[in-house]
Amino acid sequence: MTVPPEPPRRSLSYAGAGVDIDAAEATARRFGAIGRSTHGPEVLRLGGGFAGLFHLGPRGYRDPVLVGATDGVGTKVLIAAALDRFEGVGRDVVNNNVNDLITVGAEPLFFLDYLATADLPQARRIEIVEGIGAACAEQGIALLGGETADMPDIYRSGDYDLAGFIVGVVERDAIIDGSRLAEWDALIALPSTGLQTNGYSLVREIWGLGKGLGLERERAVLGERYQELDGRTLGDALLAVHGSFYPALKPLLRASTSGSLHALAHITGGGIPGNLGRPFPEALAARIDTTTWEVPGLFRLIQREGNVDEAEMFRTFNMGVGMIVAVESADLEALLAALPGAWRIGEVVARGDGGAVRGVPGTE
Repeated sequence: MTVPPEPPRRSLSYAGAGVDIDAAEATARRFGAIGRSTHGPEVLRLGGGFAGLFHLGPRGYRDPVLVGATDGVGTKVLIAAALDRFEGVGRDVVNNNVNDLITVGAEPLFFLDYLATADLPQARRIEIVEGIGAACAEQGIALLGGETADMPDIYRSGDYDLAGFIVGVVERDAIIDGSRLAEWDALIALPSTGLQTNGYSLVREIWGLGKGLGLERERAVLGERYQELDGRTLGDALLAVHGSFYPALKPLLRASTSGSLHALAHITGGGIPGNLGRPFPEALAARIDTTTWEVPGLFRLIQREGNVDEAEMFRTFNMGVGMIVAVESADLEALLAALPGAWRIGEVVARGDGGAVRGVPGTE
C-alpha cells in the first residue's frame, strides 16, 4: 500500500501569531524620539542599549537616598479605549507615580513605562507615549525608557494595560516619613481632578460598561450629560487627567529640611480611610471634618446611579481630595496661601483606642 505524501506544512511567522516586529520597531523609534525630548545632560546616551543611564552628578546632594515607586492606570484604560482617547492615560500614569513618590519628599528624576497589549494600533501606542512624554517634560522628569509587550494570548483584541516606574532622590535628613507628626498638627487638603485613577471598576459596573453593550452603546452611555457634571459628558468627567501635585508642592519639598511638612498622603485606592493613616505612628490619628468641602458632583452622581453607601463611597473614591498634607499648626496660614485651592480638612489627635483615621463615614 502506497502511503500518500504529507501535504506541505504551512510556514508560520511571528506576525501571523499576532506580533508584528517591523511595526513595533518603527513605533519604538518614535518612542525614542519622545524620550530624548525629555532628556537633560544627566541622561547618558547609549547606542541601542538595553537600559538607561542617569547620572546624579553634581546636583548638590550631601547624603542622597534614591526612592522608587510603581503604579498603573487600572480599568480607566477601558473607558479611554471606548472613546478612542489615549493621550490622557499617558499623563495619568506619570502623575499617579509622581504623587506617590513625593509623599516622602523626593524629587522625581526619571520614569519608565510598560505598555502591554494584544493588537493596539501603533498610532494609539504613540499617543499614549506622547502623553507620557508631555507629562515628564512639564515636570522636568526624564523619560528614560520603557517596554511594549505584544501578548495576543493574554489580552483580547484592542485591550491594553499601562503601568509606570519612577525613581527620585531625597536628602536623608529631609525624608518625610511621619516621624515629625505631632498632636494638633493641621491637615491640609488639595483638591483632586476627578476620580484620578481609582474606582473605575465600580463605575463600569454601575453603568453596565463591558457587559455586552457593544462599542456604540458604550459610547452613547459615556456621551450622556448630567446636571451634576456641569454640562460635561460622563466620559469627559471620567477621563479627567489625574493631576500632579508636584508643581504646587515642589517649593515646599525643597524646604522640607526645615520641617514644615510632617506627612503627605496621596488619596488613591482606598480613599481617605485607606491612605491617610499610612504615615501615622501608632500614638496618633487624623481627625477629618467632612463639612469643610463640598463633594464634587461626579461622586454624588456615581453614588445616586449605583445606590452606593456613603461609607463605600469614601472607601472606594477620593471624594474630591487628591492629597492631604500634615503641617505644624503655626505654618497653616502660610501654606494655605502657597497652595491655591487647598483648605484645612482636619487635625492630628491622640489615637487612644480608635483607628488611624476618624470623622470619615465608615471609620467610627
